[in-house]
Amino acid sequence: MSATKGIGIIGTGNIFGQYFDTIAKLDWADLLAVADADQARAEAVGQERGVPATSIDGLLADPAIDLVINLTPPAAHVEVDRRIIAAGKHVQSEKPLALSLEEGKALLAEAGQAGVQVGCAPDTFLGTGLQTTIKTIQDGRIGTPFAAAALWGGPGPEPWHPNPQFFYLPGGGPILDMGPYYVTALVAHLGPVKSVLARNLASDRQRVVGSGPLKGTPLKVETPTYAAAILEHYSGALSTVTLSFETWASGNQLLEIYGTAGTLQLPDPNWFSLKGRIFEAEGPGEWVELEDAAGFVDSGRGIGAVELLRAVDVGRTPRTSGLLALHVAEILFAINTAQPGDGPIAMTTKPEVPAVVPLGADVATV
Repeated sequence: MSATKGIGIIGTGNIFGQYFDTIAKLDWADLLAVADADQARAEAVGQERGVPATSIDGLLADPAIDLVINLTPPAAHVEVDRRIIAAGKHVQSEKPLALSLEEGKALLAEAGQAGVQVGCAPDTFLGTGLQTTIKTIQDGRIGTPFAAAALWGGPGPEPWHPNPQFFYLPGGGPILDMGPYYVTALVAHLGPVKSVLARNLASDRQRVVGSGPLKGTPLKVETPTYAAAILEHYSGALSTVTLSFETWASGNQLLEIYGTAGTLQLPDPNWFSLKGRIFEAEGPGEWVELEDAAGFVDSGRGIGAVELLRAVDVGRTPRTSGLLALHVAEILFAINTAQPGDGPIAMTTKPEVPAVVPLGADVATV
């Protein structure tokens, strides 16, 4: 890394602490400022963490800041990202990248014109868990992968989140909230998606805030809360995806890839370091836990942002690139907006799959 890098964060909500902890481990990058639309919250978090709090305009005007991490609510992502780009700074955004394909494409075009990079969460697939399962496929241990199944369901975030309304507004729901973890993992393992066939719904269940000062407050639901889809990958593989905020309990949460010589059970893609398992046709006849073979060790949220800084330094595409995020978003938009009777929807984006991270790589040198 050529010189110490300056980082700023806009948005000091629940996820802020995880990003802070990742940046705090670095000796070649510093978190120089935090900002939030709620200035009082920014000041409280800044004081707690020992980081200067400033206005959004003040943060964007700071010449020492090279990269800004955007942790605002989904509906604000594009607006804030555009301001960051206009300030001539690189940006790493929380997911989703945008709320429409057109917005996302325009955002990346602006970044290209400004000569800055855009990255986007999730970066969980850079940890040892999913990087190891990607390498396992590349090593040929399950033969040719031809299918995958992803199923995630929960009752929704309102039992535990103190202010969950944004989860049920455009940009939220299980498709755009949890979907990026699962679909990014599928793309990273099986390659980009050619077409999507999907159906979705929202039940008539009445939802209320379950905890905190807003407990009992009714929630408006303006996005689908259940979806099922079939993804056709360019490789020929088919993935089935189910995402739900309608599931009170399930014994079948899974993320698996099926090959001609075995089955690969991926770890939960919302985490970095959980281990996958493999069942090989010519193996011992039982599941075997995989030993770490690739990925950033002990990584956490924000590793994608600092990997982006390294990519800029050496002139390559970041592993959590805006192009990858736009492709994942296009897949999820197709699922989220599918109407009864719709046939397969062709994708218009086709990113390169990121290279595997060597086991234990230093993010400053990889």
